[in-house]
Amino acid sequence: MKMQLTEIASAVSAKNEISDEPINILSVSFDSRQLTEGSLFVPIVAENDGHDYIQSAIDNGATATLWAVDHQDTMPTEIPAILVDDTLKAYQDLAKHYLDKINPKVVAVTGSNGKTTTKDMITEILSQQYNVCKTEANFNNHLGVPMTLLSIEPNTEVVVVEMGMDHPGELDFLSRIAQPDVAVITMIGEAHIEFFGTRDKIADAKMEIVNGLKEDGLLVYNADEPLLRERVSNIEQQSFGFGHGESADLSVSNVVGNQTMTSFKVREMADFNFTIPMIGTYNVDNAMAAISVGRHYRVSPENIVKALSDFDLTKNRTEWLRGHLGESILSDVYNSNPTAAKAVIKAFSNSDVEGNRMVVLGDMLELGEQSSDMHLSLADSFDNEKIQSIYLYGEQIKSLATALKSKYDDQHLHYYDLDEKENMVRDLLKIRTEKDSILIKGSHGVHLETVLSALQSN
Repeated sequence: MKMQLTEIASAVSAKNEISDEPINILSVSFDSRQLTEGSLFVPIVAENDGHDYIQSAIDNGATATLWAVDHQDTMPTEIPAILVDDTLKAYQDLAKHYLDKINPKVVAVTGSNGKTTTKDMITEILSQQYNVCKTEANFNNHLGVPMTLLSIEPNTEVVVVEMGMDHPGELDFLSRIAQPDVAVITMIGEAHIEFFGTRDKIADAKMEIVNGLKEDGLLVYNADEPLLRERVSNIEQQSFGFGHGESADLSVSNVVGNQTMTSFKVREMADFNFTIPMIGTYNVDNAMAAISVGRHYRVSPENIVKALSDFDLTKNRTEWLRGHLGESILSDVYNSNPTAAKAVIKAFSNSDVEGNRMVVLGDMLELGEQSSDMHLSLADSFDNEKIQSIYLYGEQIKSLATALKSKYDDQHLHYYDLDEKENMVRDLLKIRTEKDSILIKGSHGVHLETVLSALQSN
């Protein structure tokens, strides 16, 4: 990016006069450690007060800073400061201003599962024919979405923005900032059900992404989900459904997978075979969402096939890795909820293996009063002929451990409390062989990436 400081002051309704002297701003950040020459520092007031880190920002190259009026007595003198009522709102207003200035097409992606993978797939497909920018990692909230918008280059033609939520109104807010031309809802699951209570309310919240969708915009949605079909019928913008049923606008068929890839056909594109370097029907659904967006932007079928065959996947999303002994590890440790867990267990159960399949599952968080029952619901996903050993870790998952005692004996079913992770790692290291396959999945809050690290280094 490149903006004059005076332009930024106008965009955020500065409360003070800014010198007309030309000052170029080349980047914006709220992290004082990530600044470089030409940066605008945005001190956010959260658990820590960003204003306290102004010296670090200056030392790291900040050229100017936003500054809250109620912190005026500590305003720096070494660099220009733009006074605003609320630095967070000013940051978000600046992102919207810069987006309007560059004016790329905006594709916004949300969903209970699969939004990061779908974002990556869409980016790869559109990059075949356009200059594309995307949300990095999972920066998908009220801070991350503006950061993505402020990072786009002047020649950007399409920006793919991931949008997350954990409370009502959040997607409404993010959608109105980004004003998408295309909005994508991958699916409705149980993620964050602690805050919503029912899947119906989760569906209502996901549909908020339409609130900022342009009048001539398009909603791409999972047509296999009745809760979405019901709500999509009430929107004014165009809609396009993908799925497995014949009523979908884009429908999948002939899904075939192995240890490292999945191939499928699309009935409306019958002359082409699609392959993704991932396992699981749920990832085919993500690909169908991405194909839908690609078709909307007239990317050729040949380029869509090419893009999906080897796209750049964000780390820790259903990723096959190798352990220290050579064992196969299916790492899916970024997050977890019942829908996602059932899907990946099913895919893992049918993967190729010479030795045994072992599953390491951690707590699924933010399930509220339904947590015990939702962990228990995973019991039907386990077949002791396909999955030989299970390692369960956490407090909430104890109900699943109890339920699985009817299928597994004590030698093959292991439960560990929150303070027993080291014991679980020790037991895994002792029993695994180079011929085994191990699935590791849990919510980020239980940090099963430490188990992955141990398996890869010992």
